[in-house]
Amino acid sequence: MSSEGFLKEVQDIFEKFLLKLQKLPKADPVEIASFSVVLLFIVTVLVLTIIACSCCCYSCCGCDGRPDPRHRKSQVRPAAH
Repeated sequence: MSSEGFLKEVQDIFEKFLLKLQKLPKADPVEIASFSVVLLFIVTVLVLTIIACSCCCYSCCGCDGRPDPRHRKSQVRPAAH
């Protein structure tokens, strides 16, 4: 998919989302509840993704941006006889 096609898809989804938000005050309670559940699911996935990425970066790099020496792989060498 080209970048123009991707941008068009994102724009279409965003326009549908805005249209849904505009119609929400007039919607019945079941539709409001289902929209809220879907929105909560999307927000939860985004938050968990951000937490997972930050934990991964923290374990690889540590707080100061340097690699953690405990996670460095050491090479095993044969014992000299």
